[in-house]
Amino acid sequence: MAESLVEVRGLTKTFKRADGTAVQAVRGIDLDIFKGEIFSMLGPNGAGKTTTISMISGLLTPTSGDAKIGGYSITAQPMNAKKLIGVVPQEIALYPTLTARQNLEFFGKMYGLGGKELTASVDEVLEFTDLRDRAKDRVETFSGGMKRRVNIGVGLLHKPQLVYMDEPTVGVDPQSRRRILDTVIRLREERKMTVMYTTHLMEEAQELSNRVAIVDQGKMIALGTVGELIQQVGEEDRLVLNIGEQGLPDSVLPKLQTVEGVTRALYDMPTQVSEGSQEVDAGKITIYAKRGRKALPHVIQIVNESGLEILSVEVREPDLEAVFLQMTGRALRD
Repeated sequence: MAESLVEVRGLTKTFKRADGTAVQAVRGIDLDIFKGEIFSMLGPNGAGKTTTISMISGLLTPTSGDAKIGGYSITAQPMNAKKLIGVVPQEIALYPTLTARQNLEFFGKMYGLGGKELTASVDEVLEFTDLRDRAKDRVETFSGGMKRRVNIGVGLLHKPQLVYMDEPTVGVDPQSRRRILDTVIRLREERKMTVMYTTHLMEEAQELSNRVAIVDQGKMIALGTVGELIQQVGEEDRLVLNIGEQGLPDSVLPKLQTVEGVTRALYDMPTQVSEGSQEVDAGKITIYAKRGRKALPHVIQIVNESGLEILSVEVREPDLEAVFLQMTGRALRD
């Protein structure tokens, strides 16, 4: 049986707004994270992922409940627990005018490292993150992906048992993203570290994770291996029809559900990207079907006959986003 490194019981967090009203960001989460696994928390922005893991890693104080790291309570024995954790925040936390080596040396001293131990640790981290040849260059000259790798290096300096990574690929180019994901895998394979990983990108969680917790509205709504979670939606394909900002007539979804092989049809309304912006996320019709490609011509015919213009069509095999859709009735959005 796998040995737990992290034990979370009844974790909640309530924030107060400026007007005095309370907002419950995390609502009673229980979970275990096993030694040597990559454990991902998947959910849309605002779901409670970062708040949950910030409490687990001691960055936020729980309103109620507790978490133990290596047997140490994060509320009763915070210093002992925190010594076992390396934190890689979503925001870049580096000094831009210092070199990569100087940044690592500074943060290594903050961890209590010094002398030969510090030098050896910095050299090892530079090698691991493929930054040895840029060690003497100022961080302000680095690309976003390289800064992310230095950020990861800071969290590894004291050789923690547990590394917390909060959406480390946000805002980087595809090549840098690939390099970061490979680094996460190497932490498990080469260093035997346990990784807590938060993301709103289904494909990252699906590729990296030994197990995934799906979080929405402050609650953990599913937990298991990728295979176990996908089994919950069976062998159904998803047909995703992009209809832009067009409104959906009430008669369309009931008609779609009469097509042979279709089990259900959902409509994801278009939403504003940002306040004051004219841009919107496209409205989408998502249809679950046991034989998606066979059902597709009939689906397109019904939508066309309703007067809607289909802007694009995708046929997707079962994945973690399908699990989220099934459980919440809506898409996993950024």
